[in-house]
Amino acid sequence: MRRVGSPNASVIADTVALNDAVEVDFDATERILEEISTTAVVQTPAPLARMVNMTTSNEQLVEALRPVEDPELHRSIVDLGMLKRAELRDDGTADILVALTIAGCPLRNEIQQRVNGAVATLPGVTGVALEFTVMTDEERAALREVLHGSPAGTAGQQQAHGHAEGRAIPFSEPGSTTRPLLISSGKGGVGKSSITTNLAVALARLGHTVGVVDADIYGFSIPRMLGTDRQPTVVDEMILPPERWGVRCISMGYFVPDGEAVIWRGPMLHKALEQFLTDVFWDAPDFLLIDMPPGTGDIALSLSQYLPRGEVYVVTTPQPAAQKVARLSAAMAEKVNLPVRGVIENMSWFTGDDGTRYELFGAGGGQELSEELEVPLLGQLPLVPALREGGDDGQPITAVDGDSEAAQAFMTIAERIAVDLRPRKVFSPELRIVD
Repeated sequence: MRRVGSPNASVIADTVALNDAVEVDFDATERILEEISTTAVVQTPAPLARMVNMTTSNEQLVEALRPVEDPELHRSIVDLGMLKRAELRDDGTADILVALTIAGCPLRNEIQQRVNGAVATLPGVTGVALEFTVMTDEERAALREVLHGSPAGTAGQQQAHGHAEGRAIPFSEPGSTTRPLLISSGKGGVGKSSITTNLAVALARLGHTVGVVDADIYGFSIPRMLGTDRQPTVVDEMILPPERWGVRCISMGYFVPDGEAVIWRGPMLHKALEQFLTDVFWDAPDFLLIDMPPGTGDIALSLSQYLPRGEVYVVTTPQPAAQKVARLSAAMAEKVNLPVRGVIENMSWFTGDDGTRYELFGAGGGQELSEELEVPLLGQLPLVPALREGGDDGQPITAVDGDSEAAQAFMTIAERIAVDLRPRKVFSPELRIVD
């Protein structure tokens, strides 16, 4: 934002402040007023540059709107070029026009609340007249280019998706700061998806930006466990993932009718995962959790190729049968050169009404597996009905009952991953060795 006009504009404010104590040359003041331009320019990134005519008194109105972010893009509506008009009428009404990314934007009401809250209490504002319009196709294309990059330089003439479109997987780039966490197990039924959901919420509660890829294509469950209440938004083929509890999520569950099975062969699974990583606007989160399918099949192999910097965390229960199968997922990680960073033991005990711990599935399996793999046992999670109920209802226990034993265990695991296990090797793409 800049002011166009005379550099002597500040003289007016000084004159008004001192007019009771100093004799004012009103003729000189009038001349200065004539020199001042009343046009302000809202500056946005080059592909989205939009000019809005406003009086100088409207600059405060625009600046008050600058912190207002689009709830999906997490960017200022001013910087994104969504603010088309912001004028203060003579009667004190703030006249505002905002361009939504798509018609029927699911978060229109949220934007309206944020805009009203930002300007309603400004001095001199007696009301807010907020109107909405919709971005043109050209504006959406420019928005996508600014946020997600343009693949046109390497895509050729045929429009496609993902790698074929020329866009690299951002999390495999050397300069990426995102830590991909692959939550894995050798078999189903050990609570891997529940752990992925609550661990993601715990990391968000610690102040990190977090995304989740539900890579269990056949048995997707993350959207229900997170309690997301809307579908992804598509802006010029850029997918904006839903967000809940501070966690963004993408899943095959958003793309198939409820109750319909996914019956795909390997190549289609491979392509779906690729698009989850390339076509979704993740906005470089601190952590990207991958809810892996059970076993060591095509999806696990594809993800090892897509995320060569991924960290594997193995989930098991205390019983020997689960521990032995979980070892297989660790063995596959080793074969594809992905480091196993830790073990998480689920269903470690059940606490009765009398306070006694009952080890229903045995004891020691997680510790034994961690010692065998020479990695830490990051935590043991109790078997509690509230954890299961929260997954069914979209109310993760870590989000809704932070003081519970299970939630505290998830917070401890999240902190160990974020702090104790953070990579020690720091890469900077700006640094070069000069001969």
